[in-house]
Amino acid sequence: MFCALIALVLLLPVTASAQTLQDVLQRHAAEVADPGRRTVGPVIDDLVASGLPGVPGFLSAWADRSVVRRVEDGLFFVAREGDGDTLALLDIATGQTVAEAVAEDAIEEVRPNGGVQRVIGTALVQFQLSDPDIAVRRDAVQALARSLEPDQIAPLERSIPGEDDPALRARKEQLLAYLQARFGETPQVRIAALDSLAGDLSVETRAVLNQVLATEFRMAEAAPEGPRLARLLVPGEDMPRADAYAALVEAGLAEPAPTPAEMKAALEANIVEGRVGGIPVAQLFTDAARARAYAALAEAGTVPPLVTEAQIDASLAAHTFFEEYIETDADVIAAAARALASTQTTVAVNQAFDLGLDALSLASIYFLAAIGLAITFGVMGVINMAHGEFIMMGAYTGYVVQLVVPDYTLSLLIALPLAFAVTFGAGVAMERLVIRWLYHRPLETLLATFGISILLQQLAKNVFGTQARPLTAPGWLDGSLVFNDVVAISYIRVAIFVLALIFLAVLLYVLNRTRLGLEVRAVTQNPGMAASMGIDPDRINMLTFGLGSGIAGVAGVAIGLYAQVTSEMGQAYIVQSFMTVVVGGVGNVWGTLAGAGLIGLSQKGIEWLNPANTLAAQTYMILLVILFIQFRPRGIVALKGRAAEA
Repeated sequence: MFCALIALVLLLPVTASAQTLQDVLQRHAAEVADPGRRTVGPVIDDLVASGLPGVPGFLSAWADRSVVRRVEDGLFFVAREGDGDTLALLDIATGQTVAEAVAEDAIEEVRPNGGVQRVIGTALVQFQLSDPDIAVRRDAVQALARSLEPDQIAPLERSIPGEDDPALRARKEQLLAYLQARFGETPQVRIAALDSLAGDLSVETRAVLNQVLATEFRMAEAAPEGPRLARLLVPGEDMPRADAYAALVEAGLAEPAPTPAEMKAALEANIVEGRVGGIPVAQLFTDAARARAYAALAEAGTVPPLVTEAQIDASLAAHTFFEEYIETDADVIAAAARALASTQTTVAVNQAFDLGLDALSLASIYFLAAIGLAITFGVMGVINMAHGEFIMMGAYTGYVVQLVVPDYTLSLLIALPLAFAVTFGAGVAMERLVIRWLYHRPLETLLATFGISILLQQLAKNVFGTQARPLTAPGWLDGSLVFNDVVAISYIRVAIFVLALIFLAVLLYVLNRTRLGLEVRAVTQNPGMAASMGIDPDRINMLTFGLGSGIAGVAGVAIGLYAQVTSEMGQAYIVQSFMTVVVGGVGNVWGTLAGAGLIGLSQKGIEWLNPANTLAAQTYMILLVILFIQFRPRGIVALKGRAAEA
C-alpha cells in the first residue's frame, strides 16, 4: 500500500507536465466557448502558467475569432476555409490539419467580443515581446504603448535583456519607465523611474507625468496642509462662483438656489385671485418684483426659501476650494513635480528654437519675394505695385508645367528656370512699354503699376479661373524634418530656405563679380556719372527690371508649393515685400536679407504672443515697421554713395 502511494506521488508531476493545450482548454471549455470580460481572466492565467509552446498561437487565433468547437466531442480547433462551404480543422497546438471538408453545422464558432479581444491581446503581448521576429516585437511594443497596464511590467522587463535591436530596446526601456512611474511596486522604484523621465520632450512622457500628478476637486471648511495640496481655488477667479456653490449644494453643505425656471413655475402654481404672495400678477414684470413674490411664498412655507447673494457669498467664504493630488506618496509627488518642471523647461527652450526655425523659414520666403523688388526699387527708384503679380505668374507657370510634365521632380526643375524666363520677359516688356516713360514721376509710376496689377489679376482669372490651382511638391518634399516632439519643420520650408541661399549666392556673384553687376552698382550709386563713363542707364534699367521680375517668378514657384495658387496670391506678399525692402535698406542685397530676417522674426514673435488674431499681428507688425523707420529711415544697411544723398 505504501509503495503504491509513493508511486502515485512520483507519477503526479509527470502527469501534470504531460498535459496538452487541449487539456487546459477543456478544463475551461464553457469559458473558452462563450468568453466574457469577467471569465476570461482565469482561462488566460491557466494558459500562461502552463508554459505550453502552442499558447501564443492559440491566443492569436482566439482573438482573431478563428477558433471553433466541434459539436460531437467539444474539442477546440483552428478553422480555415476549405472547399466550397466546408472548413478545414487545424490542431490548436501544432497547426496540422486534423479534418477536412467539415460542414459548418458540425462546429460552433467561438466569437469573443471586443472587450475580450483586448484582454486576449494584452496577454498575447507578453509572448510577442520576445518573439524571434522583430516585426512581431515592434507590433507588440506598439500595442503595449496604446494601453499601459500594471501587469505589463514583468513581461516587458523580462524581454529587455534579450532585445538585440538598439532602437526597440530603447523604446522598451522607455515604456518600462512609464509603467514603473505609474504602477511601480515601491515608492523608490517609482521615484527612480520619474527621475529618468526628467527633461524628456515626448508627449507620452508629459502625459505620464501629468497622470501621476492628476488632481481631484475638493472642498473643506479649512485649507488643508501637506504635500497633496495642488492649489487653492478662489471662486470667481479660478472657477465660476455658480460652479463652486453648486458643488456645496451637491455635497449638502448649502441650500439649493432655485433656478429662474423653477421660480417661474412656483409663481405660476401659486396664483390666487390674481395675486402671488399678495402681489398682483400685473406687477410681476421685473426680477425684483418676482423675487419679492417668491420671498413671500417662502416665508409662508409654500415654496423652498430663496437663497440671496449674501447667503451665497457667506457659504462660499465659509469653505475652502482646492485641488488635491490623487497620489498619496509625498516623495512620488515631489519627484513627479521635479520631472515635469524639468520637462517644461526643456519644452520651452525647444519651443523657442522651433519659433526661430519658423521665423527663419518665413524670412527666406520674404527674401525671395522681396529681393527682386529691392533691386528694381534700389536701381530705378520705381515703386512696382505689380511685383506681386510676377510672383503669381511664376506660380501659374509651375502649374502649367505640371500639366505637361507629370513627374513632379522633373516639372519642378523645368518650372524654376522657365518661370524666371517668363517673368523676366514680362518685366522687360513692362519696362519698355510703360516704366521707361514714367521715370522720375513716382506718383504716375505707382498708379500705372497698380493698374497693371489689376489687369494681370483679371487676365489670370480669365485664363485659369477663380479656383485655386494645385502646384504639387515632389514626393521627397513630403513630411517634415522632425528633431523631437516639439521641433519640426516641413521639407518644403527647408527647400525654400536652401533656394533662398542659392539665390543669395548667385545675386552676390552677379552684383560683385560680373560686368553687369558692376554697371548695376554704378547706376545705383550715381546714374549721371555712370552714363558719363559709357554705361547705358536705359539698358541697365531694362535688365535690372527684368532680373527683379524673374526672381519674383522663381519665388512664385517656391511659394506655390505650399500656398494656394490663385490670381490674388501676389497681393499677400506685396506689403511684406515693401516692408522688407524699406526696413533692410533700399538697393542692398544684405539689407534685404537683414530686413527679411527682422520682419520674419518679429511677425512670428507677435503671432506667438497673440496666436488667436493674425490680423492684429499684421497690424502690430506694420506699427513696428513705422516706429523702426522713424529711427533708421535708411534701413538696417543704408545705401552708400551719392545716390544715398539724393
